Amino acid sequence: MKRYEQRYGNRYGTPSRTPDAEPSGTRSGKQAGKRSGTARRVAVAAVVAGGLLLAGCSAGTPDSSRNGADKAPMRPAPAPPNPNGGPAASAAPDDGAAKDSSGDAQKHSQAVPSYLSTFALDVDTASYGYARRTLAGGRLPAADTVRQEEFVNSFRQDYPQPEGDGFTVTTDGARTDGEGIGTKSETNGDDKGGVKGTDSAGSWSLLRVGLATRSAQSGNRPPAAMTFVVDVSGSMAEPGRLDLVKQALGSSIDALRPEDSLAIVTFSGEARVELPMTRLGSVESRGRIHSVVDGLEPRDETNLAAGVQAGYNEAVKAARPGVTNRVVLLSDGLANSGDTTAAAILDRIGTARRDHGITLFGVGVSSQYGDKLMEQLADKGDGHTSYVAEPEAARRLFTEQLPANVDLRARDAKAQVAFDPQTVSEYRLIGFDDRTVANGDFRNDAVDGGEVGPGHTVTALYSVHLKPGASGHVATATVRWLDPSTRAPHEQSGTVEAAALTSPLWTAAPKRLQVDALAAYFADWLRNRGDADRLPGAPGLPALAEHATTLASSTEDPAVRELSQAVTQARHLAG
Repeated sequence: MKRYEQRYGNRYGTPSRTPDAEPSGTRSGKQAGKRSGTARRVAVAAVVAGGLLLAGCSAGTPDSSRNGADKAPMRPAPAPPNPNGGPAASAAPDDGAAKDSSGDAQKHSQAVPSYLSTFALDVDTASYGYARRTLAGGRLPAADTVRQEEFVNSFRQDYPQPEGDGFTVTTDGARTDGEGIGTKSETNGDDKGGVKGTDSAGSWSLLRVGLATRSAQSGNRPPAAMTFVVDVSGSMAEPGRLDLVKQALGSSIDALRPEDSLAIVTFSGEARVELPMTRLGSVESRGRIHSVVDGLEPRDETNLAAGVQAGYNEAVKAARPGVTNRVVLLSDGLANSGDTTAAAILDRIGTARRDHGITLFGVGVSSQYGDKLMEQLADKGDGHTSYVAEPEAARRLFTEQLPANVDLRARDAKAQVAFDPQTVSEYRLIGFDDRTVANGDFRNDAVDGGEVGPGHTVTALYSVHLKPGASGHVATATVRWLDPSTRAPHEQSGTVEAAALTSPLWTAAPKRLQVDALAAYFADWLRNRGDADRLPGAPGLPALAEHATTLASSTEDPAVRELSQAVTQARHLAG
């Protein structure tokens, strides 16, 4: 049975290691699951001996699924934790176990078959926002700033929401090959349209796993203590940068409730507390806060570390039971003095994050943007990032979208998808490259996951190669999270059958799935343009532009029209 690397080349490094090959002890504590480096693109192992175990929850029976997972027959699912506290139990593979790119079988006596895909949830959207800004400025974005999952996260979904905290799990998909638009040659580099990676021995499909939290109820969230850490360094003097931040702050001041509190810290060469934590209860308080914001001016160098540390110091002072405590960093991420790495900056605030549960929301601005630093700070600071380039986007972020960026529905959320080796020969997770978690750490709550607020959705897309004549069960998707208040673990699962993956993507699949596919394939083109390392079933840029135009018209969604404009801009820039 072939691995993805064997079929399309060994561009992804060595094959994915199992938990036995990479024990959780190799990466310590809460940071182990956040950023593990290279993405895992793996093939499903051959039929495993002795059967497969049904998922079990270490804290009790998982929640029943709205998709009927609780009524489904026994299928491959995440392996339950070892009762002795070691790695997750697993069935041993037979002689057809997954092989690495050299063809040698993995030499681990109790290796977990590679039918599991595990990752921390990610609700970031900054990569897409920054790509749009870059394209509008007449440049293609740098490949290392493009993250497929953040493109997909940027679009509205229609997943059902749960009644309480936690998630619903929705699964569906479509066929991506054999739609009558031609097959792209994998040897001549022709990128004039068509699909890539079709195979007569079975078919490629796109599998979607959609997770959704319940939206915020009007007037029903806990009080919030918001500490805004504002970059006023010399780089923010570029026309429009600091003005955009000030407009965003003004919108937030007006949108927060009387019982909420707000503090403002600025930083350039050093950090200043411009406003200690102040309750917004009266008109006079709001007026005083607006005056502080209006008086912000750019100064000199960028000591981002000093600003973040001062912001967390203010947030700790305001920490009290029943209050959501969040630091909001507004910056271009171009640190040039003091500590300039995410690890060093996070070391300064480790106690505040761990002991007080203070989360970080990063908001990027400017055409010159330190994407990697802002992403690492937010991800490892138990938060997420967004990017704004115009006043209307800033207003939406700090008004309509404010509850989703303040409150929490789930902590340390992870997903694990178990593919059925009877029906699936290969699969590839699209994106989440830096979010992979060791399969055996799925239920290790000491390993960090993602923090998810109300009304958020997370969409994971997989390229899946079904075996010829495949029918029945394809995969079981399980999400695990901790209650934001009690930190009790919960799980929810959903399943998908082969019949759900047979409709042609661009002509018969739901419009929202088509939009997700368009966003993912566009990000894939931006990352791998002119490269053989495209996703199976990925159309070329001209075909993507046609699909984008059609979807912009049929959905009548302004966000899809913006995506269509971005694809068109990329096509013109590509020549």
